[in-house]
Amino acid sequence: MSRKVKTNIIGIGSILLFLIVMGIYAFGEYRQENERNREYHFVLIPKTLDNLNGFWTSLIEGAKLGASEYNINLSVYGTYSEDDIKGQIEKLENAILEEPDGIIIAPTSTEEITPSLKKAKEKGIEIVLVDSTITEDIGVSLVSTDNYKAGVNIGQYAKRLLDEDSQIGMVGHIKGVSTAVEREAGMREGLGEFEEKIREVVFCDSTYEKAYSLTIEMMERYPEIDLIMGLNEYSAVGAARAIRDLGLAGQVNMVGFDSSIEEIQFLEQNIFDAIIIQKPVNMGYLAVEQGIKALQGKNVESYVDSGSVLINRGNMYLDENQRLLYPVSGQE
Repeated sequence: MSRKVKTNIIGIGSILLFLIVMGIYAFGEYRQENERNREYHFVLIPKTLDNLNGFWTSLIEGAKLGASEYNINLSVYGTYSEDDIKGQIEKLENAILEEPDGIIIAPTSTEEITPSLKKAKEKGIEIVLVDSTITEDIGVSLVSTDNYKAGVNIGQYAKRLLDEDSQIGMVGHIKGVSTAVEREAGMREGLGEFEEKIREVVFCDSTYEKAYSLTIEMMERYPEIDLIMGLNEYSAVGAARAIRDLGLAGQVNMVGFDSSIEEIQFLEQNIFDAIIIQKPVNMGYLAVEQGIKALQGKNVESYVDSGSVLINRGNMYLDENQRLLYPVSGQE
């Protein structure tokens, strides 16, 4: 074979190789552009659609912000009670039938919801857990407050309010749910040697009315209690209403989780000494972000701490804390 022929073959081969490489590159760019422009469908299932609950309304707003940014059609389904496990499972099963690209869910149970989540995963639906976790590793990511750390923080603060004669009562939301377990454990750690002063822990099933009545009954049984710790908005607000109506505001110290308008008012009125603000807007937005990353084959963080801040009367009027107290929807 002549040198000229060889040169021509090499030249043609080089051109073909170049065209193949450019074709692969162009196809990759085309696919990426399609991925960027594609509208995904996500379903968000919070623990409740209670419009009076600032935490969940803010989380939904955060998820909607993320959906608008990432070109996602977001459907929001839920029940009207945090302890309606059966109802949440039904909402999840119905969502699976829609075959969405992703489901973001705040589990109301650590175990009972698992079979339905497995079914969703088997169908190729990306699962992102938000706020609460379950006993099995099913979701691609968990986006939540570090509840143990937040519990330690409020427990250490509450410790300053106590003396050797103090007695403590705790009002939780739903027994066994991960947020309640982690927050209580953190509070006990933060209280240190004062943990032994806890007289009773009750659970209100995330209703204001039950938290109210349980607090009344607890104060009747243990009138020496001088600190009450609420583990979520329902438990904290219900307990605070009871302490107010008993005429014990200022005599019984109170700390709690979350920051509805009513909780902020109780803080201003000296009924609460401090509250832990979660960042539900962040939580909802970041959950959507992790879901879209999973769908696009990008790096997904298995756990994202959405953050929390301790607020008292000394720091509640700082600009950065006012933005947390009154976020997108006017509530946190």
